[in-house]
Amino acid sequence: MQNEVVSREKWLEARRALLLKEKEATKLRDSINAARLALPWVRVDKDYVFDTPEGEKSLADLFDGRSQLLIYHFMLGPDWEAGCPGCSFLSDHVDGALPHLNHHDVTWVAVSRAPLDKIAAYKRRMGWKFPWVSSFGSDFNFDYHVSFSPKDLAKDKVFYNFTPIEPAEANDELPGLSAFYRNDKGEIFHTYSSYARGPEELIGTLMILDRAPKGRNEEGTMNFVRRHDEYEEAKAPSCCH
Repeated sequence: MQNEVVSREKWLEARRALLLKEKEATKLRDSINAARLALPWVRVDKDYVFDTPEGEKSLADLFDGRSQLLIYHFMLGPDWEAGCPGCSFLSDHVDGALPHLNHHDVTWVAVSRAPLDKIAAYKRRMGWKFPWVSSFGSDFNFDYHVSFSPKDLAKDKVFYNFTPIEPAEANDELPGLSAFYRNDKGEIFHTYSSYARGPEELIGTLMILDRAPKGRNEEGTMNFVRRHDEYEEAKAPSCCH
């Protein structure tokens, strides 16, 4: 279906009306960002150990000498053959941002429950460079409500995105983003987490598509997304968000 075709003058009138809404959205985003920065923090007292290519590391070690840490909860379970297409889509946008994040005192790390060799193989396949570690054998994913055991999924409700949800709406792994701060005394604080479509603004491709004539042109949330090496042979929609 084609949109209405009008004169340049009528288009300009409609565009100016939309511009007002866009400015409102920008101001709202600024307000939300300020509220996010004002959130209270929670001290992290539990010790977590992660498997990394350099050996076992603590949560403090993952900061890599910086004061801020962003952890992307990448959906790749111990028994999964490949990473989540949606998580892969987001992760395609990370490597180019790393120098800017690191220069601004921020470390980015992906964490999955899959063992390190499985993570390394999928990382090679995708051609990514960002740090990616395994929380296999750790409570980390469970404590931050992105992994669910069979026992969890057998309950009436599981806790995801700050809300009890039906197990049928969940999975053994779900996506999310968590932020941490480490002060000069070495104390670590959990400052923020976001789940489901919360980290969507990190996906630059979606922001670009939103400006294209057909927008995202999707039948369901990101149903058009494939792993970047699967577009030629892709036949059926698949996404886990």
